[in-house]
Amino acid sequence: MSRAVLSLGSNLGDRLACLRIAIEAVRPALVAVSSVYETKPWGVEDQPDFLNAVCVVEDPARDHWAWLRVAQSAEQSADRVRELRWGPRTLDVDIVTVDGVSSADPELLLPHPGTPDRASVLIPWLEIDPDAELPGHGRISDLLARLSPADREGVVRRPDLTLI
Repeated sequence: MSRAVLSLGSNLGDRLACLRIAIEAVRPALVAVSSVYETKPWGVEDQPDFLNAVCVVEDPARDHWAWLRVAQSAEQSADRVRELRWGPRTLDVDIVTVDGVSSADPELLLPHPGTPDRASVLIPWLEIDPDAELPGHGRISDLLARLSPADREGVVRRPDLTLI
């Protein structure tokens, strides 16, 4: 069984519709999906706010490379253009972790190296899996507790928006 955690983000165009493209791409394998959160940009700060969510997926036929192909296909469906690292995007689908897999391949680093520092991933992930752990880093709740209050407060749940 291949179980993965995916982080979804969008800050261009119809942000919610773009997140829904990602959910539809994984729907047959969807186990859980978080609420939608609005977050300040990370990295390049002069850009629109993001909508973010996290989902857990399972599929015995997919390995970590197959999850990457699904993620990239969803991004292409949302007309993702890669112009600037951490810049604005219609859809970003990151493979956060795949159970039992670590990868140092530059095309797919697992677990995703930015995860321990990103409240925009940790908060939605904790919502759907309170006992979650990031391999090599520890419990998600502990990682989140180490972030500054400003980082945590910058992730605002949007109960008016739903993905499914």
